[in-house]
Amino acid sequence: MTSTAPRRPCLLLVDDTPANIQILVGLLAADYELKVATRGAQALQICEKTPQLDLILLDVMMPEMDGYEVCRRLRANEATRELPIIFLTAKTEVDDVVRGFELGANDYVTKPFRPPELLARVHTHLLVRLQQREIAEKNNELKEILQIVS
Repeated sequence: MTSTAPRRPCLLLVDDTPANIQILVGLLAADYELKVATRGAQALQICEKTPQLDLILLDVMMPEMDGYEVCRRLRANEATRELPIIFLTAKTEVDDVVRGFELGANDYVTKPFRPPELLARVHTHLLVRLQQREIAEKNNELKEILQIVS
C-alpha cells in the first residue's frame, strides 16, 4: 500500500532585489515549494502557468510594473482572484498600506520583517485558503445532492 505525501504549499516570491529573494528562500524553502519572479510581468506569467499556487509574497517597489498593479491584475482575473497576496515592502506610510488593502491584498508586512511573524502570517493565510477550498467543495457536493433530490 502506497500513500502519497500531501502536496507542499506553493508560494510565489516576487521581489526585484536578489538579496531579499535569498532571505525569503532561506526562510521558506524547508516548508514550501517556491517560485520566484523578479518583475511584475514575470509574476503574472508564473501565475498563469502555475494553477497550484497557494500564496504570493509581493514587493511593491519594482521597475516596469509595481506590486500594486500586479495585485490589481491578479484580482481582475477569475483564475487568480482568490489567491492570497501578502505585500512585503519597505513602503510603510499609512496611505501605502491602505492602498494595498484597497487593491485586494490579504495582508501587508513591512521590511525589515520579523521572520517568526512572517512565517505565522503565511501559515495563517494558507490555512484560511485551505478552509475556503474545503467549504467550496462541500458546497458543490450539497448542490449535487440537491439536484438529485429535486
